[in-house]
Amino acid sequence: MLRALIFDMDGVLIDSEPFWHDAERRGFGRAGLRLTREDCLRTTGLRIDAVVDHWYARSPWKSPPPCEVEAAIVQRVIELVRERGEIKPGVERALSFARRAGLRTALASSSPSAIIEAVLEKSGLRPCFEVVHSAEGEPYGKPHPGVYLHAAEKLGLRPEECAAIEDSPNGVLSAKAARMTCIAIPEPPLRGHPWFAIADAVVDSLEEIDEALWNRV
Repeated sequence: MLRALIFDMDGVLIDSEPFWHDAERRGFGRAGLRLTREDCLRTTGLRIDAVVDHWYARSPWKSPPPCEVEAAIVQRVIELVRERGEIKPGVERALSFARRAGLRTALASSSPSAIIEAVLEKSGLRPCFEVVHSAEGEPYGKPHPGVYLHAAEKLGLRPEECAAIEDSPNGVLSAKAARMTCIAIPEPPLRGHPWFAIADAVVDSLEEIDEALWNRV
């Protein structure tokens, strides 16, 4: 029996993917890289240190050091969240469904804690989640299952008792590797990615998270 609903954050609770693309293009631009939107989409769902490692391995640069690029990207995302962050349609509906169904709720994100806190402060959603867990302190980020396994552990539940809501291929792989039920809400440019086929359900928005869907997964 499923007893908890665990939300990813970026692209699920908040439309922050454009913020990440802006921040990554600026941050890597300081290192001389000119990333396109398609380049940014390739690393959707990864932890920021993995994104920096990805591009440094392909196009090593001399200055600034990778840690400074990473810090600049994180800071820019925080600025954009505070300036323009809005929760996505259906968030309140999905949380309301969870309350009616007696499901416990948690947030498990690849984002650093500083970005998570900026989103929760801006949105006012902090009281909605019993557990908030960042992959920041995990040995590996998504698609490794660690962030989901430890979110379930903090809830005191087995992974099999949890369902995750994800928007990225890497996130879906992470949730399924953790042995969780996974509901995918693909970002439109990524909808054709084959990894979404392993999700237990694929829907268009959080507006579809309801009793009928829950009875199918």
